Amino acid sequence: MSLIKSISGIRGTIGGAQGDGLSPVDVVKFTAAYATFISRTTTRATRSIVVGRDARLSGPMVEKLVCATLTAMGFDVINIGPASTPTTEVAVTGEKACGGIILTASHNPSQWNALKLLNEEGEFLNDAQGKEVLRIAEEGDIVYADVNHLGTEYVNNTWNLRHIEQVLALRLVDVDAIRKANFTVAVDAVNSVGGVVIPQLLRALGVENIIELNCEPNGKFAHTPEPIPQNLTQISSLMADGRADVGFVVDPDVDRLAIVMENGEMFVEEYTLVSVADYVLSHTPGSTVSNLSSSRALRDVTAAHGCTYTAAAVGEVNVVTKMKETGAVIGGEGNGGVIYPEAHYGRDALVGVALFLTLLAKSGKKVSELRKTYPAYEIAKNKIELTPDIDVDAILAAMKDKFAGEQITDIDGVKIDFKDSWVHLRKSNTEPIIRIYSEAATMAEADALAEEIKKIIASMI
Repeated sequence: MSLIKSISGIRGTIGGAQGDGLSPVDVVKFTAAYATFISRTTTRATRSIVVGRDARLSGPMVEKLVCATLTAMGFDVINIGPASTPTTEVAVTGEKACGGIILTASHNPSQWNALKLLNEEGEFLNDAQGKEVLRIAEEGDIVYADVNHLGTEYVNNTWNLRHIEQVLALRLVDVDAIRKANFTVAVDAVNSVGGVVIPQLLRALGVENIIELNCEPNGKFAHTPEPIPQNLTQISSLMADGRADVGFVVDPDVDRLAIVMENGEMFVEEYTLVSVADYVLSHTPGSTVSNLSSSRALRDVTAAHGCTYTAAAVGEVNVVTKMKETGAVIGGEGNGGVIYPEAHYGRDALVGVALFLTLLAKSGKKVSELRKTYPAYEIAKNKIELTPDIDVDAILAAMKDKFAGEQITDIDGVKIDFKDSWVHLRKSNTEPIIRIYSEAATMAEADALAEEIKKIIASMI
């Protein structure tokens, strides 16, 4: 069991000895620290914080602890109940709240839960803000409200539908085109909140034929919840006989979107953003952003539209920061995370579904045919384990020197761009390993590049 404290939130397993997971004591401690930080920094006068959660089994218990702690800190709580991460984000701005807490461990298994922390713009805290919350928690720099200034909890169950209404109102979402296409759509929502909101969205978009898999939001995940090919055999088998035009798979908090083609094969998560960006750029020319470990295909598609692509450090908050700096019209991460500023600055599978279905309807193509129109790349993910006494930073610096003749990016580890491939080296913050991401035209070439890099690092050690 473990507790992971980072700028993106507090994540841990439920159960066990205190200090050996995300215990009730930890939930209260970090919630109070966050409330203290918000109290000191917010520009809002509302003294309210939004709380939403996914459907995992520990959600109701953690929700009660968080809401009680926030009211004890003198904040009113707008409890939106079971809701996706992007829904909670738009609720923060919609309610003009001081911030928000999302209770979700995202793609982690059911024994995990987490507190994901938002600012008053409904965006994740940045590095400095996250570190300040951790400092407050560790130093115990917390003062609770007196009895006359306790907050109140309000339940507001309208935000799922309000979020859907916002998606339908987006300029590039064409409900008429989707309705006329008469798609049959399969959905796998791993028995979390996506099982409610994605079918609701599809019906609002005019989709009448929906095949629901694992759409009961009971928190009993039907498979490992990360939406990657090896976990999606059920929907893949269902679609192999041509029963649906497209399949959508979301993770427990609905900020990542994986697409399954009509033949049961994977569209591949990397190409969720690529395809949506292609559609957006065809109507709204502008710059794009993804993180360093995302596919080069986005860069290629952006260039094909005569626009500029920029890479950001890994992490949603870093991508958002770079998108704002460059005025990007679309961005995200290669894990199926689409960030569309016209909606909000957060990964949003609902936005991804609506834009992709519009693209599919207007293209007149099958999903597999659409996939063939994009550059073909494969990404391999490897790692090299090191002993704790090895200086990882020194190894990364040596790799920069060795490949000085290539294009080097060092804002997050070391990324080396070759003519037809790339490799990205990042050190882990929690264990003595270097993560190696590599991309090439085929998986065999991507793996071969990773093995070559491993041999070079081994020779340095």
